[in-house]
Amino acid sequence: MKEAFYIIPVLFFSVVVHEIAHGWVALKCGDPTARDAGRITFNPIPHIDIVGTIILPLIFVFSNSSFFLAWAKPVPVNPNNYYNYKRDDLLVSIAGPASNLIMAFLCCVALIILSRIIPESEPNSFSYYLTRMCAGGITLNIFLAVFNLFPVPPLDGSHVLASFLPDSISYQFRKVGFFGVFMLLFLLQVPFFRKILFAVVKFVFIPYEYFLNLFL
Repeated sequence: MKEAFYIIPVLFFSVVVHEIAHGWVALKCGDPTARDAGRITFNPIPHIDIVGTIILPLIFVFSNSSFFLAWAKPVPVNPNNYYNYKRDDLLVSIAGPASNLIMAFLCCVALIILSRIIPESEPNSFSYYLTRMCAGGITLNIFLAVFNLFPVPPLDGSHVLASFLPDSISYQFRKVGFFGVFMLLFLLQVPFFRKILFAVVKFVFIPYEYFLNLFL
């Protein structure tokens, strides 16, 4: 429960940045739908999804779950506006996970700066809170990037995979849509899947850990 106090704020901000990244790249690829809907904004209100942003995180908090799962309201896009459908769909899809990897790096930088400015923070102080939040934000954002790249609809990885499939198969695969959430909830209960997920997260964390060790 206490860890959630540090994690939830950065989790909320990270999923918002994730969606902004999708909308911004879509705009650069010729689709203004997200911009016109007012979704390329750091104002959190338009991004709130009742289930993914509020209810589900609270369930994980009060159940003392070992992991968190959350999402913001997906930004609207119209692939028909893309300059190049397959290429741009791929770019828009990887923009979200890429933004989380960038966020993880920024959390590293913030953690290093805090350690230089305030070498030792008193427990329960605001600086201690920021330090814990940045430290948790590194692993959290790496987790979000890795998790979203799994090729299960509606995750970003499913769009990446669909971009490489033949058109007829790609079309059928995309139709799975939001029903894939139930598949994800099932997979997260499978120990083997969770073992793979955390192993990949640990592997991606290596360069971040190396960077931290250079300056901390």
